[in-house]
Amino acid sequence: MNEVLNLGYARVDLDRESRQGLPEVVYGPGKTPEQITGIVTGLLAHNTGPVLVTRVTPDTAETVLATVAGGTYDAEARLLLWRPAPTGPFSVLVAAAGTSDRPVAAEAVAVATAVGLDTDAVHDVGVAGLDRLLQVRGRLQGADAVIVVAGMEGALASVVGGLVRAPVVAVPVSTGYGASLEGVTALLAMHASCAAGVSVVNIDSGFSAAMAVHRIAQAALPGKSPDHGGSW
Repeated sequence: MNEVLNLGYARVDLDRESRQGLPEVVYGPGKTPEQITGIVTGLLAHNTGPVLVTRVTPDTAETVLATVAGGTYDAEARLLLWRPAPTGPFSVLVAAAGTSDRPVAAEAVAVATAVGLDTDAVHDVGVAGLDRLLQVRGRLQGADAVIVVAGMEGALASVVGGLVRAPVVAVPVSTGYGASLEGVTALLAMHASCAAGVSVVNIDSGFSAAMAVHRIAQAALPGKSPDHGGSW
């Protein structure tokens, strides 16, 4: 039976690190600073890996960090982090279509880095100016995985999917005018991509893309635990 820390307002999954290679990640919205503090304190006490809290406002981050020592806050990514993992050999490149997509790309970069992926990013390489993307073609093709962040019609995922052999994880973004439907158009376009094998996560979820690549990395790298996948 999985070990659970019952805090009353939360039942913290203490065995997730042994099952999946990372402790439970905390979703910040809807939780008070006191609740986040309690959950983080429990995770730090019972796990050895990185502890993350996503989508945290600056005020909440300040309150939590005043109580739980050793953490850092990335304001652009809205990520609280304790005990980042050492960087492993698996590389991921985050490619963002436009500057307006940067906050979602920042979350993908910050989370991927926190869990030990060798992470880099290129920005403003959308399909409206394909030369910008082709200028970084070598970096795309040199990565072990690519996360594509794009709003509007989401076409960047298909273009990148046709240029590289590595896994491509696409993040639709709620950037765009009315017919973009707050990311739904990009979501459907990415699902309907002509580029075979492109995977798609939820709208605006840079976090989900980073977690998908982390799973890919654990499966691809040697030395993983035969019991639960482990971390490198």
